[in-house]
Amino acid sequence: MTKTILFTIIIVFLFGFSSCKNEDYTPKPKAYFRIDLPKKTYQVFDKSFPYSFDYPTYALIKRDNKSNAEKYWININFPDYNATIHLTYKPLTNNLDSLIESSRKFVDKHISKASSIKEKIYENEGKKVYSIVYNIKGNEVASPYQFFVTDKNKHFLRGALYFNMKPQNDSLAPVIEFLESDIDHLISTLNWK
Repeated sequence: MTKTILFTIIIVFLFGFSSCKNEDYTPKPKAYFRIDLPKKTYQVFDKSFPYSFDYPTYALIKRDNKSNAEKYWININFPDYNATIHLTYKPLTNNLDSLIESSRKFVDKHISKASSIKEKIYENEGKKVYSIVYNIKGNEVASPYQFFVTDKNKHFLRGALYFNMKPQNDSLAPVIEFLESDIDHLISTLNWK
């Protein structure tokens, strides 16, 4: 009986010792951060711009400081989510068709990475707000939500949501959905001046 116990201890010890030298160890991938979404509250952006709208209190608005930026271009930054909505404004001077086509080209750049592109139309005849929103699905899509808004006469505003990181939209899906509703709110509260 003692030989059997001794033999069992030696076998267990050898298995344990040999398993400690596994050189095929694969580290686990990094976990994604927990996303805590705040309560939706809004404030008015009403500066000396040709447009005004409501934007979230958890966002910061800054003028676009790129060298090619025009006077009424701004960025709505979401520091907690490392995301930005880039807004570009153009006055209409018989150029509505070309601006719409340019907006579609920006969306078309995502076709190779997109699994689907859904188009949503928003119209408010009383406020002269007409918009097309593009919801671009796909794990590696750089800008999952793009839109333009116009009054068809004087104003054209284009927007695009970007994350300041490599696109991994499957893990960012809750934040994308959260910010989509903020963009929809922006469009529904937009007023031309």
